[in-house]
Amino acid sequence: MKEIDELNWNDITLALHNKGYALLSDVLTDQECEDLKANYSHPDAYRKTVVMERYRFGKGEYKYFDYPLPDLIEKIRRTVYPYLAAVANAWNRALHIEVEFPAEHEVLLKQCHDQQQTKATVLILKYGPGGFNTLHQDLYGEIYFPMQILLFLSEPEVDFTGGEFVLLQQIPRAQSQAIVLKPKKGDILIFTTNFRPMKGTRGYYRANMKHGVSEVYSGERYTLGIIFHDALS
Repeated sequence: MKEIDELNWNDITLALHNKGYALLSDVLTDQECEDLKANYSHPDAYRKTVVMERYRFGKGEYKYFDYPLPDLIEKIRRTVYPYLAAVANAWNRALHIEVEFPAEHEVLLKQCHDQQQTKATVLILKYGPGGFNTLHQDLYGEIYFPMQILLFLSEPEVDFTGGEFVLLQQIPRAQSQAIVLKPKKGDILIFTTNFRPMKGTRGYYRANMKHGVSEVYSGERYTLGIIFHDALS
């Protein structure tokens, strides 16, 4: 894996401010991706399995990790968080939201636990032919961090076809904009969980955002989502 601190965080921060997402190419090695996929069949690593069709979330399956998280995932979550906390705090100031996120991830988790949000939210997702994920937001409780990251573990057009990642940007009093991305195996996508500020003629306004996955036509598509806050259940 590339060293997180050696990534170009100036460019990443600018992309987050301008678009609400940033794509980081070739961060994970092929072997790291394969190891995470292989771990999918080890039930002891997970606290809960969700079959999407049962809840009308889409078609596919995902599993929530249990604590302790795998070392690689814990390292990414802990190391990326301080960079994103600075962006999140800038967004809140622009939108006059009186929430200040702590600089250290451990402090955010302490805030979650004080609100009885103690369950791990890191999850791995698997889609087969016909699989998809409806547009949604990952909040999980009163305490939530407004950005998350997604690790892409499968190669498009090789391991699967279809299955594009979709962001929907909802602008007040205007038509919504769909953003369609197809990251490669080993890429990491940082994106807003809930909203982002956009500059208008009278200052900044809030653009709500949701995310999902378009239909997979063939093969298997694996991704791993790293959410920074814990959940109630």
